[in-house]
Amino acid sequence: MSTPISSIPPNRALEADHQPTVSSPLNPDVKREKQEEAPVARERAARAKKESLKKRESKGGSLAPETNSRATPDPKSNSSFKNKKKENAPALIRYKLPPPKITDFEAPRGPIFLEAHTKIGPDGTEIQFNETSEHVYNKKGFHYTHCIADPAFPSSLYYRQSETEPFGARFNFEDTSTHMFLDEAGKHVTTDKGFRMAKANVAIREGRYYWECKIVSGIPKRTRNEGNIHQESANGHVRMGWARREATLDAPVGFDAYSYAIRDVQGQKVFMSRPKDFFPPGEDIQEGDVIGLEINLPSESLHRKVVEGHYNPAVDLADDEPAGIERADIIRDRVPIRFKTHLYFEQIEYHSVKELEELMNPSPVISTGGGGTSGSMQQPGPIHPVPALRTLPHSCIKIYKNGQLMGTPFTDLLAFLPPASSPIVQVGARAGLDDGMLGYYPAVSVFRGGAAEVNFGPDFWYPPPGYGEVDMAGSDQPITSRFNKLQAVGERYDEQIVEDIVYDIIDEVDFWVQDGCISGKAAANGVLQSAAGVSAQEPPGGSEIKELVQDDE
Repeated sequence: MSTPISSIPPNRALEADHQPTVSSPLNPDVKREKQEEAPVARERAARAKKESLKKRESKGGSLAPETNSRATPDPKSNSSFKNKKKENAPALIRYKLPPPKITDFEAPRGPIFLEAHTKIGPDGTEIQFNETSEHVYNKKGFHYTHCIADPAFPSSLYYRQSETEPFGARFNFEDTSTHMFLDEAGKHVTTDKGFRMAKANVAIREGRYYWECKIVSGIPKRTRNEGNIHQESANGHVRMGWARREATLDAPVGFDAYSYAIRDVQGQKVFMSRPKDFFPPGEDIQEGDVIGLEINLPSESLHRKVVEGHYNPAVDLADDEPAGIERADIIRDRVPIRFKTHLYFEQIEYHSVKELEELMNPSPVISTGGGGTSGSMQQPGPIHPVPALRTLPHSCIKIYKNGQLMGTPFTDLLAFLPPASSPIVQVGARAGLDDGMLGYYPAVSVFRGGAAEVNFGPDFWYPPPGYGEVDMAGSDQPITSRFNKLQAVGERYDEQIVEDIVYDIIDEVDFWVQDGCISGKAAANGVLQSAAGVSAQEPPGGSEIKELVQDDE
């Protein structure tokens, strides 16, 4: 019996799923088609979760995009942040200047001293005080440093930074208020006016440093049974401490948030014009007393973590990170100017910011929550949302009296590196740049006959404990790190000179590269600047070196 034809399945091509994997005598021409994977079910795209501003600021890092200027950077992205920073590193402004005069190559000279009056010191020595003239003052929003023309710097239009006699750590004649009298060594200061300030020519940026201040004229010495002497019977008054670049010179140390001071009356500590008890009751700072001031600042690497928002209190417990060879960019936007027979670099000064002004004088509107700067109600700290209100971990100021430690009146000092410090807003000012001279300066204020003498070391009247100790190689004691070793402020002066020389060489090499890396007569004659198409700006007031005029008001 035969099978019906209708029951025989029709011929059809083999489905791909049933094709043999290899050819065979029965299927010699089989070609395996690529099996497509089964389509995956379409998933719904996950939406990025955004966090509130308060939550981001409370964290050590931030998930906010980099374009958000109010976000705190993520510590994990530190390496990418550094690379981005290098790519966007600002270039030094180059000015069009005329060729230097012959006199510009002469060594700069200090001020002219005009004898004013003398004082007798506590030890009976006569001190000659002088009025200084023929020099500029750091005021009206500008900062001045001496400069000189040097044939070894043709690409920098010959000008580089210089110093004047007397060489060494001393009061900065340009960084004192008007109507102050100094000796020719720059170590004694007095005034017949109200409180005025004089700063040293040395900036402390990191490490431990110490200096001394002796009261030459102030509260007279008295015995215990004499009781308190009225303020009117004092021969003037003296305050001493540490001040930043922004601290005003026409006020005492401790006047605002940019300086910390100790006053002679009752040995009180002063910050933001608020005196508080510090010395034991009934103990003043009198004539002949020597006050030692020690400052402790963290390393610049930790400092920059704080101001850039990378500091994490849970991780950065100790300041022991290796220094390395990399350093932050130092940008000095400055132009040479003439003042009588002197040549100076003029640059825009850093100024006080409104956040610190509000900290000193809180607004009633802000205190009641009615407005104000974001974060102004929060006390200063290392992770404060406002850079100007961030403090430095492991920082403090210690006070000694006649060699005896009196205590630590100030801790958690305010940060000073940009963006914590900003220049005055005007034409040519660029925010966020460090000129290498930001820091804390030794400062003294005198009032109506008060006089003081400073000693920046290395031979102190009362050396503090631990000063001058030498680490012995091979001993069982750990070697003291450079941040824990106590140094004299005078030692920092030498380091500062070396830094200025290095910065000048770096600026010269930078301009030389812009000129096509060509030296010789062509570079010296300034031909390559126009040939290479290097853009240069005209300094304020035109292409000529301007003549500066300052009054004594």
